[in-house]
Amino acid sequence: MSKKLLLFIFLFSIINHLFSQEKKQLIRGKVQDSIGIVKNANIINLKTKQGTFSSEEGFYRIFVSKGDTLSFSSVQHLPKKIVVTEKILEQNGTDILLKSNIYELDEFDLKRHNLMGRLGVDTKDVPRDVQDSLLRNVMDFSNVNFAEKDFTIDEIEKVRPPIVNTMAGSIPMAGAGASANIPFKGSEKLWALRKELAQKKAFPYKILSELGEKFFFDELKIPVDRYFHFLEYCNPLGIENLHKEGRQLEVIKILRAESEPYLKLIKE
Repeated sequence: MSKKLLLFIFLFSIINHLFSQEKKQLIRGKVQDSIGIVKNANIINLKTKQGTFSSEEGFYRIFVSKGDTLSFSSVQHLPKKIVVTEKILEQNGTDILLKSNIYELDEFDLKRHNLMGRLGVDTKDVPRDVQDSLLRNVMDFSNVNFAEKDFTIDEIEKVRPPIVNTMAGSIPMAGAGASANIPFKGSEKLWALRKELAQKKAFPYKILSELGEKFFFDELKIPVDRYFHFLEYCNPLGIENLHKEGRQLEVIKILRAESEPYLKLIKE
């Protein structure tokens, strides 16, 4: 056998080995702790910077290559890292067991007091000057600029105590010329905006939980790492509003129709 042929075979084996290492494979598994399943755990491939999350049943799927490092983390658990081995690839995945994170509180002093635990009795035992001091702190409007015409964030809302209706089944009193007023409309708009943002943030996780991974990743063949991008692609067609209104069949129809042009687009 000539030296040129040996050199060719040697180089071919090296190139083939390098390409085999870079080949991506979809693995799957289940994230658990000592109590049970762990849902919404973050799984990140530290090499490719691509990530996913565990489902409501604790399952995850992610593309990896041999030698990649996967990071598993959750708010209630200690983070864990694993290296993708040949055995994991042969088994098409691995299950992960996370340890619960224990939070330690700072030391505090428990002071003795003469309170009985009954509001009607204890309030009488509080000195009058202390009651006045508490009332002044609650009703302190010194940091409010009343000259401003428009409050983007309602500063009065910060200092005033919450109004709680303690009368079960009570109705507003109405009479001649009575009208209902909303004094802090800026605060109302702010809470409405917060609610809308929270719904937008939860939408991808909620619809994946409802329709299932098989629908998106097996039936529509959407790549796992392109899931959020696909929803953004479909969002101008109003899928979030349709989902909010409970019109699931229309949402599914749009997702199926748009999956084909989307897959063609990302291939190009």
